[in-house]
Amino acid sequence: MSDVKAIFDSMVSRFDADEADDMDAIFQFDIDDGKQYFVIVDDSGCALSEGEHDDPTVTLEMDAETLKAVMGGELDGMAAFMQGKIRADGDIMLATKLTQIFPNE
Repeated sequence: MSDVKAIFDSMVSRFDADEADDMDAIFQFDIDDGKQYFVIVDDSGCALSEGEHDDPTVTLEMDAETLKAVMGGELDGMAAFMQGKIRADGDIMLATKLTQIFPNE
């Protein structure tokens, strides 16, 4: 199992349904090493899939190190975006909620 897959599995296990209340969103992650994953968040919870979704709400492009740092709480997502480490397309405000929906332990 790749490091990237482990990060996504960890995110799903930390999912906070209260923070995602009334959310209906698809987060597409394009990782620079060619891996693609998407997370569907809705009233029933969250589901992780590998690949590219046809109609994501927001697409986030970054390298694996940035993904690990942001989801591990070592790097603020907005700071990473401002530094150009994360490229976003779509509902960018939704991306700012990621660390609330998937909080660190």
